[in-house]
This record gives sequence, C-alpha cells and structure tokens, in this order.
Amino acid sequence: MVPVSGNPFGVVSTRDGAWSFVSTLSGTVAVFDDRGRRPRVVREITLPGDTLAGDALTNDERYLLVADGSGAAVVDVGRMERGTPHAVLGKLAVDAQSTSLTLDSAIEVGVSPDDRFAFVALESANEIAVFNLDRALKTGFKRSALVGMIPLGLAVVGMAISPDGHWLYATSEAKSATSRQGTVSVINLKLAETRPRRSVDESATAGCDPVRVALSPDGTVVWVAARESNGLLAFSASRLRIDPQHALLARIRVGAAPVGLALLRNGTRIVVADSNRFAATGQTAALTVIDTHAALAHKPAVIGEISAGTFPRELSVQATQNRLLVTNFGSNQLEVIDLSHLP
Repeated sequence: MVPVSGNPFGVVSTRDGAWSFVSTLSGTVAVFDDRGRRPRVVREITLPGDTLAGDALTNDERYLLVADGSGAAVVDVGRMERGTPHAVLGKLAVDAQSTSLTLDSAIEVGVSPDDRFAFVALESANEIAVFNLDRALKTGFKRSALVGMIPLGLAVVGMAISPDGHWLYATSEAKSATSRQGTVSVINLKLAETRPRRSVDESATAGCDPVRVALSPDGTVVWVAARESNGLLAFSASRLRIDPQHALLARIRVGAAPVGLALLRNGTRIVVADSNRFAATGQTAALTVIDTHAALAHKPAVIGEISAGTFPRELSVQATQNRLLVTNFGSNQLEVIDLSHLP
C-alpha cells in the first residue's frame, strides 16, 4: 500500500509501465514513478477544479484528461513526468460560467480512438458531454469545444469504447425516478461526434445501479458492475445492438457494492472491486477474481479474493510490470498487486 492524500479516485498507467497518474477528490493528480519495485509519488499537480474524479490517457499518451466540474481538465503528460511548469493546458467545459450542481457532476472520461474527441459522463445531468478535443488543443482552449450532449438514463456513470472504435457503451444507474433498474446503452461513436443527441442505438436493463462497464479484448462481451445488485453482468455486444432484451449472457454474484473492473490475461480473468462503500453488515471490501470462460459457461466462476483497503474504487493494469493498481478511496492508498501468482 502506498499512501495517497485526498481520497484517490481514478488511476491510469502508461503502456510502458513507467508512470501512473492518480486523480483525487481534493483536486490534485499524484504522479507516480513506477519504474522501481514499488511505485512512488514524485510530485502532485494541482488542477483548477475543487474535486476530481475519473481519468483517462489519450491513445498517444500525450495528454491526461481528468473528469472535473462540467467537463475535464487536460494535462500535458510529458510536463507532468518531467516536473516542468504549466502542465495543465486547459479545461473542457459545458459552460465555463455555470455553477449548476447538475452540470458540475463529471465522473468518468473517455477518448475516441483517433484522440480527436472526448466524452465526459455528467452524473447528475444524466448526459454525456461530447467535446472536440483536437479543436480545443489547437485553439488553446479559447473557443468552446462542446459538440453537444448524449441524453441517457438517470445518473450516467461508466463508459467504455469498443476495440474497433465503432461503439461507446455507457451505464445509467436507473431508467427513471421510479425504477430501481439501471441500463447499459450502446452509442454510435461516429454519430456521437457529429449529432450526439441522436447517437444512442439501444439500451438494455443492467441490474440495480450499474456503475462501470468494461469490454473483452475482442469486443464481443460487455461486462457491467451492478453495484446495488452485488453482481457482475455479461452481455453479448452484438445482441445489445439488435436484440437488447435477450443480450444478457451471465450474471455472477460478487461482493458488496462492486464498482471498478479490470480484465486480465487476454480477457480470461476479470477483477471486480467490491467497494462495500455503504458498509453493509457482515461485508468487507475486497477484490473478486473471476474466470470469464466459466462465467459465460454458467459454471462456478469466482476463483479467489484479494484483500483491499477501504472502498476500492478504480483499477489499472500494468501489463509490462504484471501489476494491478487499485485506488482505495476511503483509506487514502494506492494498492499494488503482483499478478504473477493470480490463479
């Protein structure tokens, strides 16, 4: 466990396993040098927003985007790594002057495969904001980069882009104010970049409070963490688009209030962060390890459990280091797990 102040939320790592960036609720990004046996914090970057949530690297790894307020802060990765000034380049925002609590609820961020567009889940606004990141960078953030909004169900949170770059999958915690069931939606990515309000293709029921989504490496299976169902759901990606009512492939019982997801070993394992964020009686926070082949075959699939700190939230896989990083939000820690002994 590595101490991190300010309630660590998101974590993302560079592909070479050399650096990781942890966003915190206190408005800072902790920069980790991961090249030794143990990750160490080398500096903290203060961002303009008061509270930060999830983060994502552009595919070329030049920029870090951090969910913040009504959009995302954009940070120069090279400057963060070197510790040079002016690492924060600017802000993508729905309305730079807004003080709306509905808009100021950014929680997750994603980037198109060509790095031209950014997608920010605004939880309380029930929408995903679409930004032209390329335009914002070229104009020095002097012009609005907002393309438009994608309307979804209540409390939109998790997002994941398909490996082929054609689809964006997003979770909403509830269909409506009177429903306990949430949804996973399929969004046409190219249409989202031009006509976002018309880009939602289909939606399927996804348990109670679905909060995170992850894709198998080949893009055929969509995994969803349903927090209030204490479950992990698997959907057929193709059926979600053509027959959403019959897209569910499997439902696996996990620990209390699952949140973060990480696929390992070419998709044959998935790790679920059982946050236990509501301190359920008799439950503890942990990481559940699942055999995905067994899950899809409707066989016993839970193969192990890993201890965690308080409220494990987000996960990042370092393939070159064979490590898994976990933000323990409640105990202010970055947990480092050696995957070499994972069954």
